Amino acid sequence: MSRSPLKDRPLRNPGQSGDDELDNIIRDTLVPYALAGSMTFIMAFMEWTRWFTGARPNPWLYTLLFALVFAIGFVKIRGAFKRAKNIKLGRDGERAVGQYLELLRENGAKVFHDVRGPSFNIDHVVIHASGVYVIETKTYSKPDSGQPVIQFDGEGVQIMGRTPDRNPVSQSQALARWLGELLADSTGKAFHPRPVVVFPGWFIEPTAEAKKSDVWVLNPKALPAFIANSRAQLSAESVQLAAFHLSRYVRALERQKK
Repeated sequence: MSRSPLKDRPLRNPGQSGDDELDNIIRDTLVPYALAGSMTFIMAFMEWTRWFTGARPNPWLYTLLFALVFAIGFVKIRGAFKRAKNIKLGRDGERAVGQYLELLRENGAKVFHDVRGPSFNIDHVVIHASGVYVIETKTYSKPDSGQPVIQFDGEGVQIMGRTPDRNPVSQSQALARWLGELLADSTGKAFHPRPVVVFPGWFIEPTAEAKKSDVWVLNPKALPAFIANSRAQLSAESVQLAAFHLSRYVRALERQKK
């Protein structure tokens, strides 16, 4: 008997929830319906072959079965491809943001990706001398023409004049509160995480009211500089304490998946 030398599973990668969702789509939708369609097509083809060779089979039953499976499979697979496209876009955005954040490790930051909660996940968490940051990545396709502009008024965003179905500002605030409670319960100290929303590839246009908000809404290219240049609030010991407890939480969840 042999066993792995790794005591704990690795920490999660940027966009890992997206990878998990893509795997689920392939396993639960694409593969079953593709196999069902292939099998019923083969059955119908064999019956028609017998029909033309004079064996007098009745291929209509198999043909109707194939048509039914094909119709259902077509709808399911088309929907799965659409979902997969959106998930892949979001996953790639998280990976791009994660690469920017990795630069902060040179400044002593602790960076976590894809931190799972009870029914949600935080795309990125940065623990730095300037504070704890909860980072939500929103990746939207850009228009074919015109400047891709997002307006931020301190409470919500307008994407090319359109309000998104879910408010990413309030969503990031809720995630920051949850992480703050988690760290307070595990460390006994208050850390007050800052909520951050980043939009890869978009120009952010803040209003005067946005300066009063506790939420940063940024292009991710600017985020490392914002974090690195902010006033120091945490000691090195506090950074290590928060990182240790968050790491322990993440690893405990990963062990439950075994």
